[in-house]
Amino acid sequence: QVQLVESGGGLVQPGGSLRLSCAASGIIFSMHDMGWYRQAPGKQRESVAIMSSGGTTNYADSVKGRFTISRDNAKNTVYLQMNSLEPEDTAVYYCNAYRRVFLGTHNYWGQGTQVTVSS
Repeated sequence: QVQLVESGGGLVQPGGSLRLSCAASGIIFSMHDMGWYRQAPGKQRESVAIMSSGGTTNYADSVKGRFTISRDNAKNTVYLQMNSLEPEDTAVYYCNAYRRVFLGTHNYWGQGTQVTVSS
């Protein structure tokens, strides 16, 4: 059974920092692209940061220079370090694991963790 369990969300003041973690089980973690997505109220889910199985990273323009994605394959965990947080970063953050396989894809989601940036 595949599980992606996020942690680290919470309430933080503008300009503050948070570190999200996502622990994966039931998958060959090192072979999956790992990503963070977010969904704010009334908006569509959007990609925030993705790290491929090979280590290549991709960030949304709105978070470049502020957020950093990293992964520890030995711990089956992906992280999102979020600095200089803004109220616009308020959303539910979801962890994603993605892998292309023969004749299809694996695409798994966590349950989400709330991040609220407010004074």
